[in-house]
Amino acid sequence: MDLELKDKVAIVTGGTQGIGRATALRLAKEGARVVIAARGKERLDSVAAEIRAAGGAVAAVQADVGKPEDCARLVAEALRAFGRIDILVNNAGTSSTGEFESVSDEAWQRDLDLKLYAAIRLSRLAIPHMKKQGGGRIVNITTIGAKQPRARSMPTTVTRAAGLALTKALSKEYAPHHILVNTVSIGLIRAGQHEKKAEKAGVPVEQIYADMGKDIPLGRVGQAEEVADVIAFLASARASYVTGTSINLDGGASGVL
Repeated sequence: MDLELKDKVAIVTGGTQGIGRATALRLAKEGARVVIAARGKERLDSVAAEIRAAGGAVAAVQADVGKPEDCARLVAEALRAFGRIDILVNNAGTSSTGEFESVSDEAWQRDLDLKLYAAIRLSRLAIPHMKKQGGGRIVNITTIGAKQPRARSMPTTVTRAAGLALTKALSKEYAPHHILVNTVSIGLIRAGQHEKKAEKAGVPVEQIYADMGKDIPLGRVGQAEEVADVIAFLASARASYVTGTSINLDGGASGVL
């Protein structure tokens, strides 16, 4: 199936690990020109080299999207490299959780800056360029916890819930401009944090994943590439009538739609 992504320009934040890396590689494979952003230069250079080796076009921008000035620089660098912006994937973020009374104002603000304000600022910067081109795609990465928060799940679940509201509101406001805005709400996905947990515990990472998968209806933890496939679909011409929607990518774990 042709996704019609050839020569589209996509910004992917948190683009050097996990879902971000897999998404950048997937979009590049479809012919999109990709701008990856992350804080670590070594990983940026490594993923950029990987994309180029596969025949893709990429620009790597070292940036902390939790800072407004870095958001502005990222968009400027994308325009300088490729002249347009068609797709924005707001993926940067970590799972920051704790007991409510122990979460400081500073921790709340860091989480809001990285997950919510980064998506707000980058969308605000990218949308004018999408409007000029006659359309675009924004995909926000959230979690199933945003819809069904657990105890001791803040600030992440609150920040991600705000991301759901942002997605819906933007989809309504910019539908007349053919800018489609959706979110992928992820469950348990294989990630570097689990590898670190396994190393610290002195157990094989596959054992960690097997234990985690016991409570998932499909019986396993998801792969970053599976998330990337859904993101690529939402960014494509094949999803031309999909906006304001949240897709649960959780192996059936969530109790809500």
